[in-house]
Amino acid sequence: MGKGGERFDVIYLILSGTTTAARCPDILRGLVGLGFATVIAIPTPNAARVVAARELADIAGVQVVESYFDLAIRPRPPRGVVLFAPCSFNSLNKLAHGIADNLALSVAAEAIGRKTPVIIGPSLNQPLLDHPIAQASLQRLPEWGVTIVPPVDAGEGPRLAATETLLNAVRPYVRRS
Repeated sequence: MGKGGERFDVIYLILSGTTTAARCPDILRGLVGLGFATVIAIPTPNAARVVAARELADIAGVQVVESYFDLAIRPRPPRGVVLFAPCSFNSLNKLAHGIADNLALSVAAEAIGRKTPVIIGPSLNQPLLDHPIAQASLQRLPEWGVTIVPPVDAGEGPRLAATETLLNAVRPYVRRS
């Protein structure tokens, strides 16, 4: 069961514009398969450079939200779990410094403020992972209740954690009917 025992019908997949964003259709299929009633994908503005919104929207059971005015999140985003994966260096540090200058970061920041589960899968190369600001952000966010799923290195440098590892991080929060 999730922290505090709370379970959710809604999950958000927030994705940054890193090369590993190409894995998001697979991650979304996994989230739908876990049994969330509502799966909402929210790409950052840079994510469109890596994965087309159409690729995300073509997955049965997924809604792609790119506007504050989308009915799926009006009048305010429904309570749910946030999986921010992949989370880029830029997005990681903005979130840790309270900067919410786009819809994706706003939804994640609001979830932190509401104390609903936020799980971050950083996707950083070794020099960015070693950067002092990234290290500070990776320490600060857990102080706010955020779960970090660390990147893995299979010999080619750090990459976004395996899809199954990300799914396992959100699995305790699924409301089952």
